[in-house]
Amino acid sequence: MRRRRKVQRFQLQQDRKIIGAKWFVKGYQAEYGKMNTTDIHEYMSARDAVGHGTHTASTAAGALVPDASFRGLASGVARGGAPRARLAVYKVCWATGDCTSADILAAFDAAIHDGVDVLSVSLGQAPPLPAYVDDVLAIGSFHAVVRGITVVCSAGNSGPYSETVINSAPWVLTVAAGTIDRTFLAKITLGNNSTYVGQTMYSGKHAATSMHIVYAEDVSSDNADDTDARSCTAGSLNATLVKGNVVLCFQTRGQRASQVAVETVKKARGVGVIFAQFLTKDIASAFDIPLIQVDYQVGTAILAYTTSTRNPMVQFGSAKTILGELIGPEVAYFSSRGPSSLTPSILKPDITAPGVNILASWSPSVALSSAMGSVNFKIDSGTSMSCPHISGVAALLKSMHPNWSPAAVKSAMVTTGNGHMLHLVTHTLPLTNRSTSL
Repeated sequence: MRRRRKVQRFQLQQDRKIIGAKWFVKGYQAEYGKMNTTDIHEYMSARDAVGHGTHTASTAAGALVPDASFRGLASGVARGGAPRARLAVYKVCWATGDCTSADILAAFDAAIHDGVDVLSVSLGQAPPLPAYVDDVLAIGSFHAVVRGITVVCSAGNSGPYSETVINSAPWVLTVAAGTIDRTFLAKITLGNNSTYVGQTMYSGKHAATSMHIVYAEDVSSDNADDTDARSCTAGSLNATLVKGNVVLCFQTRGQRASQVAVETVKKARGVGVIFAQFLTKDIASAFDIPLIQVDYQVGTAILAYTTSTRNPMVQFGSAKTILGELIGPEVAYFSSRGPSSLTPSILKPDITAPGVNILASWSPSVALSSAMGSVNFKIDSGTSMSCPHISGVAALLKSMHPNWSPAAVKSAMVTTGNGHMLHLVTHTLPLTNRSTSL
């Protein structure tokens, strides 16, 4: 049983970046009872025990930090959209994953009372959408907007399907997620010296080590069907056959199936995953064992080698940051699409901002894996990451035009967005066709 630290105090910088930090738990306690902070990593304070809030807050208003990176990737100067803005933090969600309506409304009331200029809300309720009069975020944001506060919300991560957008009230600025022109690639070298390129954020101990590779369907557990085994779903692999091997998996279901595959292979004591999937620039996080994401074309070529070779081997190169070779921005595959299922006549989402492979601050108290120590920065993806980009822009506009209404701030952004590359929104660039030197 892990002991929880008792110290709850904040050490604020002298520049007073954070000028408010409040937490709201009465609604949670009324609905679920007293929180057990002995068995989970949580703080009964505004301190971040998950990392999500730190990441989004620093994206919106983080100060300049030189030499920022995540394990050497995306190295450079990190800064938020409005680096000189002040931050007031309102914690309503807890490590259990729960956020209650009462706590959310209490936070909106507190923010209104405190006189904030912009509210960045990276949370929401998955479809089906409630009526606006029953939607806690719609109600809270309406009262904020009436008082001149611009409210920016994430559009949701249920794409690419239509009518999945959330937070679609007409008075909020709803933000979809887009790609950027940065990715992280590593070379895959097979035992026959064939080489391919895949996406990864792993740069740990298995890089540059020759390892045996097996096809997931060939090492399935007795009770698993072929489809489950092929995609390495939970419980689908035989631990005896997987132990010490890299496993080749193929996506057959689920947006975040690669992360499930990593956990499945790790539990079976495998040493790595090559995951073949639809073309996407969203790189899944894996920190204990290597996860290399490839497209189906590369995956099929590796499968042909694996099944036709007596002792198939594979070697991974270290991940490298690649700039300028991806076409961007594109709407991210996972980003929820419109129209709104509640009010389809109102165009939603309103705008797209960077939300794929975003580097931002991370809470040092939140371990990413059992094998990794604390980190100060993390790369993450989602409309939670795109939302604070727009919040930062809104803060800059308010600093220049303090008398502008939320409608004016919203109009200034959505009517000046650059649309000259809209014909490329669904374009994808096969990894096998890149001339990148790794």
